[in-house]
Amino acid sequence: MDWNPATTPVANWLDQPSKQRVREITEFLTAQGTFRFPKLRSGLFSAAGFEQHGSESTGYHNAWTRDAVHIAHACWVLGDVEAARNAVAALSQFYIKTQSRFENIIKNPSLAADPMKRPHIRFDGDHLVELTEKWAHAQNDALGYWLWLTCQMLLADQLPFSQGLSTVLGTLVRYWAAIEYWHDEDSGHWEETRKIEASSIGVVVASLKLFNQVVQQYPEQFSDQTELPALIDELLTSGETALHQILPFECIEGDHTQRRAHDAALLFLIYPLHAVDRGMGVQIVDNVLTHLQGPIGIRRYLGDSYWCANYKTLLTEETRTGDFSEALEKRDALLAPGTEAQWCIFDPIVSIIFGQRYLDQGQKSDLEQQLEHARRSLLQLTPPTSRFGPWRCPESYYLEGDEWVPNDITPLLWTQANLRLALFWLEQTLD
Repeated sequence: MDWNPATTPVANWLDQPSKQRVREITEFLTAQGTFRFPKLRSGLFSAAGFEQHGSESTGYHNAWTRDAVHIAHACWVLGDVEAARNAVAALSQFYIKTQSRFENIIKNPSLAADPMKRPHIRFDGDHLVELTEKWAHAQNDALGYWLWLTCQMLLADQLPFSQGLSTVLGTLVRYWAAIEYWHDEDSGHWEETRKIEASSIGVVVASLKLFNQVVQQYPEQFSDQTELPALIDELLTSGETALHQILPFECIEGDHTQRRAHDAALLFLIYPLHAVDRGMGVQIVDNVLTHLQGPIGIRRYLGDSYWCANYKTLLTEETRTGDFSEALEKRDALLAPGTEAQWCIFDPIVSIIFGQRYLDQGQKSDLEQQLEHARRSLLQLTPPTSRFGPWRCPESYYLEGDEWVPNDITPLLWTQANLRLALFWLEQTLD
């Protein structure tokens, strides 16, 4: 080919966009190891790549349910059904092994007040065992993602049923009923202050809709056909009512530490979940781009102190990625206004959202926005001189002095998955 991505500035990679050009970019990055998804012995993925320096101290060598699902979903969309199936099967095995956590809270919902008594969403992914470290396990979104992708694969006949799987899925639904998820305060996507948040409720709603289809399509797999469908309907009604009251905001109740107008986690309700209608999706994207987009990436939310300016100077290595869910004000005190980290997992999702709008409506402005956020996503790759190596996908960029640099969580497999999906969908629109 006469175009060489190794010698062409990244900013110019999509100057002449075409399906062939996107394919060449994808092939180049694949050859450079950008899209390497190393697997744990269970079939799950750790949160960060094994080549990352200091992974033990960050904890990112462990498995997170939410990250694992996003990575497995990307594998599934891209046609690697085996990798997706192995990851979902491992997650299911873990929750079957620890099913007593669901059952104990169903019997005594007050236990849910202690996050350590909830089903764990961060664990030893090699051996599928829980970690004893205190963590913010109150995360309904993570459990919802697991149910959502499990149902996708069951409906596609790409995941085998088992008695254990059927039982634990039904138990999960009863767990959500017991904690009344639609107004349950959880720590959500960012594992921080517990609050009633639309991004968590929306994931549960999306998963329940698919589970409803599974129960209808495979009634013989579920023994309680008189109770389960009615319970799903009740939970869906409660969740959808809550979303109607909260969206397009993230949290409208609680004190100043809980209420939040704009949060980039809401983007996932548009893609990959398709949990909101087009009008609401437009509002969410507009809010994110207006209030959270920065020159390099997209902030999780305004006032986010995780990897704020000079983070490595202000915090010790042991505390940087620790559990701040019950003491966030200590970390927030370190944040200088306007120095929130700019994350790399969002621009690929925004690109996909605009691409799907273009496929639906054919508006040239949507294609232009898809290309713009794909360019931003590519520009977030580490340069050849990076200490992490070239063409790696960071978790975020943060200010070290006056310079924006990748944080220590590089490469983040979730970023890799989203970028690969963004290129896949760009191929579809340019076809």
